[in-house]
Amino acid sequence: MEGRVLIVDDEQSLVEFLSVLCAGEGLEVATARSVGQARERLAETTPDLVLCDMMMPDGNGLDLLREIKESSSPASVVLMTAYTSTKSAIEAMKLGAYDYVPKPFDVEELKAVIHRALEKSRLYEENVYLRRELEQRYGFANMIGRSPSMRTIFSLVERVARTPSTVLIHGESGTGKELIARAIHFSSPRAAQRFLSINCGALPENLLESELFGHERGSFTGAVRDKKGLFQEADKGTLFLDEIGETSVGMQVKLLRALQEKVVRRVGGNLEEPFDVRIIAATNQNLAEKLARGEFREDLYYRINVIPIELPPLRERREDIPLLVGHFLQKYSEQMGVPPKRISAEAMRMLESYSWPGNVRELENLIERALALSTSAVVTAADLPASLVAGGAQADAGLTLPDDGLDLEAYLERIRAELMRQALERTAGVQTQAAELLRMTFRSFRYYAKKAGLTGGGD
Repeated sequence: MEGRVLIVDDEQSLVEFLSVLCAGEGLEVATARSVGQARERLAETTPDLVLCDMMMPDGNGLDLLREIKESSSPASVVLMTAYTSTKSAIEAMKLGAYDYVPKPFDVEELKAVIHRALEKSRLYEENVYLRRELEQRYGFANMIGRSPSMRTIFSLVERVARTPSTVLIHGESGTGKELIARAIHFSSPRAAQRFLSINCGALPENLLESELFGHERGSFTGAVRDKKGLFQEADKGTLFLDEIGETSVGMQVKLLRALQEKVVRRVGGNLEEPFDVRIIAATNQNLAEKLARGEFREDLYYRINVIPIELPPLRERREDIPLLVGHFLQKYSEQMGVPPKRISAEAMRMLESYSWPGNVRELENLIERALALSTSAVVTAADLPASLVAGGAQADAGLTLPDDGLDLEAYLERIRAELMRQALERTAGVQTQAAELLRMTFRSFRYYAKKAGLTGGGD
C-alpha cells in the first residue's frame, strides 16, 4: 500500500501508535497535535488520507473536515472519537467524511478502513486525471478549422455549451459529429459529469430500448440482473444519441415520452424514475425528407431540433485540409514514437484536390497509414494510395505542375495501376476484358499488371 497520511490527534501515545501502524503499511506519515498544526501540514502537502480525532483543544474534526472538502482536496477523511453519537456520525458523513471510527478501535478493522479510504482517494485522482485528458482531447480549443463555415460553427458551439438546450448535429459520416458533441459537453457546466454515447442505428429496437432505459431482472431471456439505462447512467451529464434518424417509429414514441416527461421506465418495470440529462442528437440523414415520408415523427423532430448544427463535408472546406494534415501528422508521429514528419507540396496538392467521400475520418486514416509506411522524413505522393492519386487526377481537369516539380513517371504509373485495378474489378478479374476496357493489348496489360502486383483470374 502506498500513499500519504496525516494523523491529527492531541494524544501523543495514540499519534505514535497510529504512526507506527501506518508506516508498517508502507505509508508516508505526517502528524499534527491540533487543528492549527493540521492546517499548517495541509498547506505544506496534500495527503491521500487524514485520520483526525473529533475533539481537539482548538477546534473539532468536523471543522477540519469542512475546510478540507471546501478546498476540493482529494484526501479521504476518517474521523475518530471516544464519544460516539448518532447525530455526530450523521453530520460527519453529510460533510463528506469517508468513515467514522469509534475509540477504542480494532486494529485490523482500522487497517481495513485505511485501505478502503486510500483506494477511494486513488480512484478520485485517476478520475480527475482521465477527465483532464478528455477535456484536453475533446475541449473546444481542440476543434480544428479556419474556413468561414467552421468558424461559424465554433462560435455557435461556444454559445450553445453554456445552455441546457437540446442540440441536433447533422453531417455526413466522418465529419466529426461526436467530436462536436463532446466539445459542447466539456465546455458546459456539466463537464464534471459523464458523457455517454450510443449509436441508435447499430442496435435492434428491443436491445436499444434496454440500453437507453434499462431493464428489470427476468424481463427477457438473458436479463439476469437489474440494469440501469443510459438515461440514468448519464444523470447530470450528457447523452449523445448518434444516428437518431435510424430509429424505428416505435422507438421514437418511447424517446419522445422520455424527453417530454424527464422520466424513464425500465423494460419489465412499473416504476418511473426521473433523470436530468442534456441530449445531443446527430444524424447523417435528411430528417425533413423522412418526415415527409412518415418515417420520422414530427413531434420528436421538433423536440430534438432546438439548436441545429450543420457540419459541412470536407470537400466544402478544403482550406482546412492543411491544418488537419498537420494535426494528424503530429498526433500519429507521437503515437508511433517517430520524429515529426512533414508532407511534400505535391502530396498536399493531391490531398486538397481529392473529393474525400469519407470526410475527416478518411483523411485521418490516410495520414496514419502514410506515416506507418513512409521510410523518409517527408510524406510524398508515393506514400499515398493509388485510388487517391487517380481520384485527384480525375477531379483536377486543369492540372498544373507543382512549384517543386513531380516525378511524372511514378505519377502516371500510379494512375495506370489504379485504373487497371478498377478494370479488373469490373470484369471479375478477366484480364482480356479488362485490357479491352482500357484499350490496351493483352500482352501490355499482363506486363503492367504483374509489375503493379495486380492479379486476375479467368484467362
